[in-house]
Amino acid sequence: MEEAKGVVKHVVLVKFKEETTSDRIDELMKGCANLVTLIEPMKSCHWGKDVSIKNLHQGFTHIFESTFESMEGVAEYGTHPAHVEFAKLFLSHVDKFLIFDYKPTTLRC
Repeated sequence: MEEAKGVVKHVVLVKFKEETTSDRIDELMKGCANLVTLIEPMKSCHWGKDVSIKNLHQGFTHIFESTFESMEGVAEYGTHPAHVEFAKLFLSHVDKFLIFDYKPTTLRC
């Protein structure tokens, strides 16, 4: 499966429920980052809050971006017990989310 080889970025856009406090969101962000230490195929995790002045986020306020060495790594992550447990907690605070996996390409100008 040639398409499965190579670095894959796993992006999650999130709109948290209104009642989810900023302290709770910070805890959830740290919990997501901790998965890197628990799940071998997950190589890194970055997160942040939308800071754009254009207001085009369609209600999504936060982003989580993880890096994997392959699509097989993403699949292993998705079924890993630590991720499954974290996802249950995380999703209980989420109003809506969008997931996008892609293979990064560098454009040469």
